Amino acid sequence: MSAPTLLHLCTPAEWRAALADGALGLSGAAGRSMAESGFVHLSTAEQVALPANRLFAGRDDIVLLAVDAGRIADLRWEPGLPDDPSDMVFPHAYGPVPTGAVVGVLPFRPRPDGGFDPPGGPPARVDAVARRDMMSYSLLRRTASREEPVTGGVAVVTGATSASYQHNQLLLDGPVGAAQVIADAEHVLGGAGLAHRAATLRGVDAAATAAELGRHGWEVDHLVSLVTTPSAEPPRHRVHAERALPSELRPFWEASWLRAAPGLTEEQRAQLSDRHALEDDVVDVHAMAIREHGLVVACCLLKIDGATAELDAVETAPTHRGRGLGDALLASALRQAHQAGCDLVWLDADVADWPRQWYGRRGFGQVGESWFCRLPG
Repeated sequence: MSAPTLLHLCTPAEWRAALADGALGLSGAAGRSMAESGFVHLSTAEQVALPANRLFAGRDDIVLLAVDAGRIADLRWEPGLPDDPSDMVFPHAYGPVPTGAVVGVLPFRPRPDGGFDPPGGPPARVDAVARRDMMSYSLLRRTASREEPVTGGVAVVTGATSASYQHNQLLLDGPVGAAQVIADAEHVLGGAGLAHRAATLRGVDAAATAAELGRHGWEVDHLVSLVTTPSAEPPRHRVHAERALPSELRPFWEASWLRAAPGLTEEQRAQLSDRHALEDDVVDVHAMAIREHGLVVACCLLKIDGATAELDAVETAPTHRGRGLGDALLASALRQAHQAGCDLVWLDADVADWPRQWYGRRGFGQVGESWFCRLPG
């Protein structure tokens, strides 16, 4: 029987600090709890609304960390506060909780009256689909400057990077028709002054809705989610990637956008090149680069969110392709993920494009699918 998944309440900034520390309980509210009580507070999904309503009523900047109890060295079940139900005991982690024990991070939003309801069941460590699905939407929600409920999900608006369709879109996982998607995109994205319309669809009826959006003139990408378990396999490549600052990759990315979308303005290219710096405020973004003669010729991003990480923006300069630099990037990124305590690395690939097979030959397996639909401005 697998260990239960428990929950910890904190702010996105406290979680980001924990990622830098390597553990919960060394800084922030969890650190103060450790100093005062000797433990990190945890809850079950059925219990967590109690401390949420006591401590965070009305706040819309709280996240739930889904913690694998099997990775906690000293877990004790003890009574809570005097006004808690007399028969209720809470899980307490005595000692710092490694960030590799956190299998998911979920924005926890209150009702209109400010109160919190118990959330759905958190993902188990073994549930790769749920973990990938949680991180993909959660990262965009935590990065966004504004979020609004829509039919079947939420819409995110990120003012600092209005050129990014990814960071300004509808995130949908419930049943919803194409007409409603179009109306909600017009209301939220159009209302924010954005020229484009975009939505990611997954779940029941997602394929049919995406096809209908296509008939309305939207561009549709059918994506598959690929996952692997990273390891500390020693380097086998003549070259290897090194950590870099995201700002060091900006000239490479700007040149890439100029090739892929020459119609973009200089400001739009700058936004698209800098957008990942916003994500580094909420997850631990590792920029990886391969250089020749001081210039970046291949790079990728590894976005670490506890035990789960996304591999993104993997690219080699056209003049350097066919030399195995992609393999070197991948190997370095997976080693970094393993060292950070990750046991799941995921990425999305287009069903009809060659990277799907390339990653498959390197041990990635398919766990889900989604449809990214957009109407360019």
